[in-house]
Amino acid sequence: ISPVPPYSREQPIFTTRAHVFQIDPSTKKNWVPASKQAVTVSYFYDSTRNSYRIISVDGAKVIINSTITPNMTFTKTSQKFGQWADSRANTVFGLGFPSEQQLTKFAEKFQEVKEAAKLARDRSQEKIETSSNHSQESGRETPSSTRASSVNGTDDEKASHGGPAEAHLKSENDKLKIALAQSSCNVKKWETELQSLRESNARLSTALQESAASIEHWKKQFSACKEENDQLRGKIEELEEQCNEINKEKERNAQLSRRLQELETELQDKELELEELRKQGEIIPELMSECESVSEQLQAAEKKNKDLEEKVRTLRTEVEESKHRQTSLKTELKNFLDVLDGKIDELHDFRQGLSKLGVDN
Repeated sequence: ISPVPPYSREQPIFTTRAHVFQIDPSTKKNWVPASKQAVTVSYFYDSTRNSYRIISVDGAKVIINSTITPNMTFTKTSQKFGQWADSRANTVFGLGFPSEQQLTKFAEKFQEVKEAAKLARDRSQEKIETSSNHSQESGRETPSSTRASSVNGTDDEKASHGGPAEAHLKSENDKLKIALAQSSCNVKKWETELQSLRESNARLSTALQESAASIEHWKKQFSACKEENDQLRGKIEELEEQCNEINKEKERNAQLSRRLQELETELQDKELELEELRKQGEIIPELMSECESVSEQLQAAEKKNKDLEEKVRTLRTEVEESKHRQTSLKTELKNFLDVLDGKIDELHDFRQGLSKLGVDN
């Protein structure tokens, strides 16, 4: 129930918006949000009672109902947050403002209202002391007037002297009775508001417990997600290492491909050279056949030597020349065969190295 309508004599003197918090009654350390969002927070002035209150309502729920007393102190705990303790409500209220300027304005208004409440308290004490002194003076004057009337005056004079003092006391008593009735009514209303605040605190405690359970659940979910994230990071690092190895292997394959092309080019050159050697080797049988024919001719000449001794002398020179030519041809042929054997051995070794390289690749 909103506390404002029953006190129609109260008027707002300052209004702002802020997030409302209350101290946790169990720990007295942590702040518990009293509103889900920023709400209106107002200073109200009661002209009849000459008192000031801070009131804030969230929908149909009263979240602040604090009467300002001279003993209260508003403390700035940060650039946008302030708090004050209310001993009557047995709690500490906290306000979070959107800006530092709004917090400063609220604090200045709190100090102003606090000084006004102190001034009002001092005036009320002066009035009470004045009324008490006046009552005592009236009490002291009444017996003297009564004694005077009994000695020098009549009963009518006595009534005229004692009537005003009794009327004043009666009016004061009536005022005190009215104030006592109002205070009793206020006590009942405060008890109702206190009960509603206790119920609100119970609901807030339940909501806090539920939020704590949900926080634990989300912490577990966060831990699981963190572990899964760590595993995924490990897998990503392994894949990156594998990719690096693959890239290195690609580079090695590219180098081997270039080397293979170079070897194929060299092989083609060697094959051309071998083909030339083969062509030259085809001439050898002709030379061998020539050598055989020369040998046959030599044998025939030797056979005819007996018969043609005379011709031998004349032909000896030609035979010697033929032998010399044959010897030189044999020497050249032997050298050529040696060179050919060396080339064939080199080509054979080259082929074996090429086949071994192809197998390794």
